[in-house]
Formats: sequence, structure tokens, C-alpha cells
Amino acid sequence: MTRLAFLGTPEAAVPTLETLAADYDIAVVITRLDRPQGRHSEPLPTPVKIVADEIGIPVKQPSSSGQIAGILEEHAPLDLAVVVAFGMILLPDALAVPSHGMLNLHFSLLPRWRGAAPVARALMAGDTMTGVTIIRIDEHLDSGDVLTAQALDIRPDERSGGLTNRLAHIGSQLMIDSIEHYLAGAMVPVPQTDEGLTYAAKITPEDRPLSPQMTTAEFINRIRGLSPKPAATLDIDGQVHKVLQAQESDSIPAATRWETVGELPVVGVSDGGVTLLELQPPGKRLMSGESWLRGRLQVRGIVS
Repeated sequence: MTRLAFLGTPEAAVPTLETLAADYDIAVVITRLDRPQGRHSEPLPTPVKIVADEIGIPVKQPSSSGQIAGILEEHAPLDLAVVVAFGMILLPDALAVPSHGMLNLHFSLLPRWRGAAPVARALMAGDTMTGVTIIRIDEHLDSGDVLTAQALDIRPDERSGGLTNRLAHIGSQLMIDSIEHYLAGAMVPVPQTDEGLTYAAKITPEDRPLSPQMTTAEFINRIRGLSPKPAATLDIDGQVHKVLQAQESDSIPAATRWETVGELPVVGVSDGGVTLLELQPPGKRLMSGESWLRGRLQVRGIVS
């Protein structure tokens, strides 16, 4: 039976792990360290670790990339390693352990959006199409030879969380459909072109703030790309709110102002108005724009 290792960390990697576990011998799952989360900063296991434990697959959590080759060698021989959103650099000694190398499921149509945040960057850029690509990992960033890819249209109101979920499930099926053909030599990876290359840099705190100087498209696309986490932010009347959903408005308040329109808050931006549909004030729960307005005395104010 084909013997695999699986490397992944977030919820987006879980569909591929579950799909592979149904048909293959997964010798080991490698995931990131438990990290403090929540109000009390308690260390919580990664989604991949939770599922691997439920299935009964041994789990290893290296603290550095240099430990990965040793973990793989402990579980050798390995025919292949499958990587989905792992989040650590894989060094040449690790890549060399599985006899057929490592395959990576990447959430974009490479070479567009190589890097850490392909879904967020695609939405923030206003892309109307994306997809998944399976590559054989090399020593560079998402530049390996391509086995196959599948495109899909981005829905006009789609946000990062929902799009990532769709890509994760499409990609898991694409991976299971590809592995046996690849191992049998019937699917030969082809060199990846650099034509149309873009980089999906990691999301930083500087990416989150919204500004009334943005265009309507820029404002809404930033919200879509960062929803639900880490969420775009907007200073409303001196308080920084998370904004998780918005749409273009026919009403156009003055730029840097917000006002009530049909029981919803509408923000003026450089070329129009944006209705805030879901937002979270500091220290409070996520709420609809209508609920947010009910808790305020003002019907208009300032954004920055």
C-alpha cells in the first residue's frame, strides 16, 4: 500500500488529510506547534492535529524546519509526502526523503499568487478567477513543476473564508485523483512558467486598515480578502471596528463621513458609498450594521 506523510496546519488542510486517510497509509502527520489562542491565550492544537488524533495517525510538531527531515526518516520508507498550507519552509534534506518527493496543494492558479496568502491577495486585488494547483515542491517558493490545476470563478460576494473552504474541498479531490497517476509515471510534472507571476505576501497589520480615500472597489475587496480573519479595520468616530462584510451603496455620503441610510450605516469613500453589513466594535460581539446602529445615538459621524 502506498505510504505517505502529510504536512499541514489549518482547517483548509483538513479535507485533503481526511480524503487521503480513507485510501492511503499515512505514516505520520506533521503540523505546527500548538499556539495560544482566545481570550485566555490557552495553547490549542491545530485543526490538522485534532483530525489526525481522531483518525489515529501519529502526529509530530517540530519547532524548526531543521527537524522535519529527521521526522520523515523515522517513518521511512515513504513513497510521497503531501503538503497543504503547512506554514514552514521545507529544506532540501526533507524534500529528499520520500522516494517520489513532495506534492503541494496551492490555493491559486500558479504562477499567480505564489506565497503565503494567495486567497486573501486574490480577493484584495479584485480577481474574478482563481483555482488550485498541484506542484512538486522544489527548493524555492511555490515554483515547482506543475502536475495539474483546476480553475473556478470567484463569486461576486465571496469572502476569504468561504472561498478558502471551496478551494480546500476542490483541491482535496484533485489531489486524490492525481496521486496514483503521478506515482505510476502517467502524470509528468511540467516546468512552471514565470509569465503572469505575482507574489502573495503574508498578511500584516498594515494590510488591515480601511480608508475613506480608497475607491469603492478597493474598500470592499479589502474587506472580502480579510474576512473573517484577521478582518479589515475602520476607525469610526474614534473607535477601531472590524468590518467583515460590505456592499456598494447607491447613497454617497461625503468622503470621511458615515450616515444612516435605510437603517444601515453607509461610509463615504473616494468614488461612492459603501454599506457596512457586518462589523464588530472593540470589545463587543460581531453584529449586523442594523444592530450596530440601534446601539448608537448618532445617525452620522466620521471615519478615518
